[in-house]
Amino acid sequence: MIKSGGINIYAADLEGVLMQHPAVKETAVIGIPHEKWSETPVAAVILKAGESIDAEELRTWANERLSKYQRLSHLFIREDFPRATYGKVQKPELRDEIISQVSQDA
Repeated sequence: MIKSGGINIYAADLEGVLMQHPAVKETAVIGIPHEKWSETPVAAVILKAGESIDAEELRTWANERLSKYQRLSHLFIREDFPRATYGKVQKPELRDEIISQVSQDA
């Protein structure tokens, strides 16, 4: 769960919206620290083979379908996610990688 501005945002809800896009194979949504809102939602996406879409275009597409308080502040297209040996996405590790990437872009 992501706590943003006193509102609980469920990552699964945002992931469900992103999975509706025909180019998306897999997605993971996490919360990263935000100065004003405490946390802000960020998505990481793996595209289906042969598909191509700009990260900003996909973020805009998703945000048009999300409530105002659920909107993604960033979206990253990745080749893979950090995973446990049994295949589950390791969201804490992914979160650390994305925080590092966002701070480099700032």
